[in-house]
Amino acid sequence: MVDNPLFPMTNDPARLALVLGGGGARAAYQVGFLRSLARAFPDLHFPILTGVSAGAINAAHLANSLDDLPRSVERLTELWQGITVDQVFRTDLPTLGMTMLRWALRLVSGGVTLSPPTRGLVNTAPLHRFLRHALASPDGMLRGIDENIRRGRLAAIGITTTNYGSGQSVTWAQGEAIPMWERPGRHGMLTTLTVDHIMASCALPLFFPAVQLGDDWHGDGGLRLTAPLSPAMHLGAERMIVLSTHYAGDAVAGRRPVISRGYPPPATVIGLLLESVFMDMLDHDVQTTQRLNRLVIDHPHAAETGVRPVEVLLVRPSQDLGRMANKFESELPRTFRFVTRGLGTRETRRADLLATLLFQPGYIARMIEVGEQDGDRRREEVAAFLGR
Repeated sequence: MVDNPLFPMTNDPARLALVLGGGGARAAYQVGFLRSLARAFPDLHFPILTGVSAGAINAAHLANSLDDLPRSVERLTELWQGITVDQVFRTDLPTLGMTMLRWALRLVSGGVTLSPPTRGLVNTAPLHRFLRHALASPDGMLRGIDENIRRGRLAAIGITTTNYGSGQSVTWAQGEAIPMWERPGRHGMLTTLTVDHIMASCALPLFFPAVQLGDDWHGDGGLRLTAPLSPAMHLGAERMIVLSTHYAGDAVAGRRPVISRGYPPPATVIGLLLESVFMDMLDHDVQTTQRLNRLVIDHPHAAETGVRPVEVLLVRPSQDLGRMANKFESELPRTFRFVTRGLGTRETRRADLLATLLFQPGYIARMIEVGEQDGDRRREEVAAFLGR
């Protein structure tokens, strides 16, 4: 966006935000990009952080860490490099088998209670333990956030969930003197963030069980978040780096149809649904913000509108992270791999479902590698955006 005398770009570091989208295991790409960023700008920090779904894990770690950016990102990298599927959800045969049996009984019972209620296709107790350890939070409280706010290193962090009862998108915000907001279908809620908020934001619809926050049950934050940039704006951001996991490709590739192998299996349909939850709204919101910026700047009485442009640097992967997942499916635990192949992962070239759930070292390492490469390639662009 070009500068304008009505709205001089102050490069105020207190107004810089990092916006982290979802994508399941693909969120490791964000870690790779952050590694490159920390290497190039070791003194950089983000006073405003927002995250949704797996991006909420990365945002919470950065907000909770008392280290500088390079050390914090290296610790985050080590966490991702050490994660496996069985640290996210139970993959043993008895647990998966019992869950599937309960779902089958629920479908054929006509509403009659024949077994204990099933709240998700998998048991995510391992993820809760992993996050408590990763965030140094035995009791679930993220005390580093308060300390960073007290030191002035952090202005605000927002983690978004979906309230299954009301259908609203809720951004749970923690910070110093930040106003809350109420918009159609979404609102902000001042709170003290915990591991449960992160778990709720990561709760993939149907796959992962919802999490109770207060009196309501909450799931994946990307489900109803129609304006993913809005939480950062409400928290005071005037410039933001947005990390998406959505490969847009070039214009020609985007028009080229994907070769079909016949009727789409469930893996293709589920993958497309997950992709729409994690990615479509983020890209759309960035485009909308950029159009509004141009309208405000070109307005003859722009200073009287009360609206200020928000600079956005969108980062997308240079390669299709979903397509890469197929070659790593063999890393999955045998029982769970049996389930994914039953959904048709070998019958489709779209591997978005696999890419979401493939928390395995080989795939994670590849995501981090691509993120670092993209960060190095765009270093000058990022430097210009940061006014370096």
